Amino acid sequence: MNRSVSPWARIQKRLAAVGLAVASVLILGAWGYMTFGGFPAFEAFYMALTTITTVGYGEILPMSRAARTWNIVYVIVGVSTMIVSLGALTQTVVELELSGYFAKRRNRRMIDKFENHYIICGFGRVGRAAAAELDISAAAFLIVDRNEEEVEQAMRMGYVAVAADCTRDESLRELGIDRAAGLIATLSTDADNLYLILTAKTLNPKVQVAARVIEEDSEAKLKRAGADIVYAPYSMAGHRLSQSLLRPHVKDFIDFTTGNAIGLDVRIEQILVTGRSEFVSKSLRDTPIRRELGVIVLAIRRANGEMIFNPPAECVMAAGDYLIVLGPPGQLRRLEDMLKSAA
Repeated sequence: MNRSVSPWARIQKRLAAVGLAVASVLILGAWGYMTFGGFPAFEAFYMALTTITTVGYGEILPMSRAARTWNIVYVIVGVSTMIVSLGALTQTVVELELSGYFAKRRNRRMIDKFENHYIICGFGRVGRAAAAELDISAAAFLIVDRNEEEVEQAMRMGYVAVAADCTRDESLRELGIDRAAGLIATLSTDADNLYLILTAKTLNPKVQVAARVIEEDSEAKLKRAGADIVYAPYSMAGHRLSQSLLRPHVKDFIDFTTGNAIGLDVRIEQILVTGRSEFVSKSLRDTPIRRELGVIVLAIRRANGEMIFNPPAECVMAAGDYLIVLGPPGQLRRLEDMLKSAA
């Protein structure tokens, strides 16, 4: 049975053949200079090396007619071998570049450095939208897909991407599942997503998993498997279409707050109030959140899970609270810095 040979295996064989050819020519040259010229071993090897590399230092020891005759033959054989070897090496480098070998190695080194990152499994339409949102938020993330073409497209877009079967334990380990903050499951079938969730939760029970579901009956199964969040794109699209007809102003506001409105640069973010923040134990009225930054606090999620919608100005913040805020990205970044820094 014929088995296909991987490109890297072919390249390894080529490099081995080049190395063997160069070593053989050097040994042959040293033997010739020792035999016909009477050179000592080191001088013979040195003469062979300078000859095939065309350095042109000249005769390091006096040479007889027999030695010069050998030198003529060796120049033709040695230089020809080096030209062919250099051509093979150049072809190897080109093939490696075209196959994305160097880019994949860079990706692998970057993955090894990732901490608290997100793993997007599947780079279809949903996966691409998820990657775009994470990219806007400047979050560390990587993409994994079985399809080489999808992976190459992701890399062309500037993303870190890997071609692998993310339902396998070893693949998820290589992607740093034990260090990941979250995983987005957008594989082509609910069965694949179910198996992926089970595998990911087994390797890292703390990882947050958001999954795309196709069949309505699968939603409960994915949640039982460990998915923290499950979305059904088709039912969500139907809901948004109905909203756009029945309540168009509500739909416009949702687009406005999610940054989908054309010409408006605002976003909704969740920002943690750290224990070092100067805002701890202060009310919203006593902070510059609304007065100076112009950021709207839509809600406060307490550390115990309590959600306070439209908090009043007297509402006091505590360490571990999350502020759900609306505002321009620049102002939101300023607020995040304030909530992290000490007084």
